[in-house]
Amino acid sequence: MTDATTRAAALLKGHRESIDRLDAILVFTLAERFKHTQAVGRLKAEHDLPPSDPAREASQIERLEKLSDEADLDPEFARKFLNFVISEVIRHHEKLQK
Repeated sequence: MTDATTRAAALLKGHRESIDRLDAILVFTLAERFKHTQAVGRLKAEHDLPPSDPAREASQIERLEKLSDEADLDPEFARKFLNFVISEVIRHHEKLQK
């Protein structure tokens, strides 16, 4: 191996270690988020509220688009991600309503 290849391998290893840590943070953050959305779903079920709140969802998407712009993250990706999360939350809320 050349010195350049060795340095590149070390840099790659460092990036991958950071990615692994960030993946763990994402998983635990999503788990915490879903704990709270489950609590919201139980409250909605107990009080016969609809599982979906389109005004809140639109507000969240708008807020996330702004945050993604500030973070230099593709807003389309952020919108797709939040829409996926919201659809999962609604699915859980609908299950709790039954």
